[in-house]
Amino acid sequence: MAKQNVAGQFVDILVRAGVKRLYGVVGDSLNPVVDAVRRNAAIDWVHVRHEETAAFAAGAEAQITGKLTACAGSCGPGNLHLINGLYDAHRSMAPVLALASHIPSSEIGLGYFQETHPDQLFRECSHYSELISSPKQMPRLLQTAIQNAVGRSGVAVVSLPGDIADQPAPERAAESALVTSRPTVRPGDAEIDKLADMIDRAQKVTLFCGSGTAGAHAEVMEFAGKIKSPVGHALRGKEWIQYDNPYDVGMSGLLGYGAAYEATHECDLLILLGTDFPYNAFLPDDVAIAQIDVRPEHLGRRSKLDLAVWGDVRETLRCLIPRVKEKTDRRFLDRMLKKHAGALEGVVKAYTRKVDKHVPIHPEYVASVLDELADDDAVFTVDTGMCNVWAARYISPNGRRRVIGSFSHGSMANALPMAIGAQFTDRGRQVVSMSGDGGFSMLMGDFLTLVQYDLPVKVVLFNNSSLGMVELEMLVAGLPSYGTTNKNPDFAAVARACGAHGVRVEKPKDLAGALKSAFKHKGPALVDIVTDPNALSIPPKISAEMVTGFALSASKIVLDGGVGRMLQMARSNLRNVPRP
Repeated sequence: MAKQNVAGQFVDILVRAGVKRLYGVVGDSLNPVVDAVRRNAAIDWVHVRHEETAAFAAGAEAQITGKLTACAGSCGPGNLHLINGLYDAHRSMAPVLALASHIPSSEIGLGYFQETHPDQLFRECSHYSELISSPKQMPRLLQTAIQNAVGRSGVAVVSLPGDIADQPAPERAAESALVTSRPTVRPGDAEIDKLADMIDRAQKVTLFCGSGTAGAHAEVMEFAGKIKSPVGHALRGKEWIQYDNPYDVGMSGLLGYGAAYEATHECDLLILLGTDFPYNAFLPDDVAIAQIDVRPEHLGRRSKLDLAVWGDVRETLRCLIPRVKEKTDRRFLDRMLKKHAGALEGVVKAYTRKVDKHVPIHPEYVASVLDELADDDAVFTVDTGMCNVWAARYISPNGRRRVIGSFSHGSMANALPMAIGAQFTDRGRQVVSMSGDGGFSMLMGDFLTLVQYDLPVKVVLFNNSSLGMVELEMLVAGLPSYGTTNKNPDFAAVARACGAHGVRVEKPKDLAGALKSAFKHKGPALVDIVTDPNALSIPPKISAEMVTGFALSASKIVLDGGVGRMLQMARSNLRNVPRP
């Protein structure tokens, strides 16, 4: 029996850590590892067409499952292609182990063909990035990398020269236990008592929630009910906190809606729950602010803090709720709920006017119909740009759906690759890629990955033949749009040529039928929908400050569309508001 090589031992350790797939593109320095995967029945190699796709797919799988995932790239250019997807995974706190195979160890530092220094290149987008320079080093180094990725919720990178991967593995020592899940963290009693005292002294409290509220919906609702607090959210908090929420006042930020902005600025105390919301221009600077976060480096880096609390949102609230006094005055909450419903009423009208006859099709209408027809447990992956707007305003969370995007890193072309990783976790679950034509065409080659593995991903393509968000930014800045137009093919015909189901929609009356046929199709499908490139209207007077990214003044942009069923939710919540 042949002695196991380092690559085989590497793969065995991944399997022990729970990794089920290794996404990547094969290449010479990576061949020993790929062959080790071939010989191990407990793990699969997923051959994508671009390494960037591999990293995005691994990050999406990690976000869906909460478990360690892995991707790989061959030496030099191969592993360099991983970097954008790894940045996204790291900023999304997705536990991903990346293997960057390397040139022969004897040639490192000598300007060899395809030489880079991956152990240095990936340091900014990882918690851990190290080079294996000896077979004896590998098991402990890989274990350390895994524990960094899982324990700190992010990326770890291992650089492995191909010649070392092919060398005999050291004699197997006792197998070390691996970290495969994170502990819960609660603050000390002193911090909890300080926060309870701040809450008891404040008359008007607002909660602003991010992705750190995942798994804490019940606790947030109990807490908000006890202190009579409106609850706003960031985009990454939407899927965790908006549903079944009688205290919902919407979302803040450029894509925001409702009364979230007012609720965060008109309170006496703002409590930031598990959010690293980056746009400090939308946060107040004249109210008391407390922040609860499991990542201590996030505390206070977006706004001034009166109290920093280090802990999981769920565990912290469980400790906090019994210690705060129940408030009886709900006038602030009721006023914010009414303001929220009124704000939504004002924008829904534009969405409801003759949308069934408008050509090109309103993208808002597409998102609304998609929301109605998609499964209750569907996974939506969302391209950066205008698809973020439509997902934020139209996809209704319910506690079972997932909405994943490059919400922290802001990369184009993320939706299709993320859909690949999401679909591999469960072939029976509906996965919908909400793609823009710009993002889709950037990594369009990996549509072939759907066909190759017969992944039943449904690509809903918002095709306005432009880089819509970039065009909007130019117009807001007072610049003529330039370089934003795409000359596109018939994407449905391209899909059919690839061997998938493809249909093109140019009239609103055909939309529902096209989506239903795609959802019914057993394999991959693409619905190419020609949408209105003028879906955003700009107010006649625009301030110069609007040009700066997501600055506060940009919130004045008027979206020519509604907010789907969120108005219905707000109206429902108002039934619980006592009448004077």
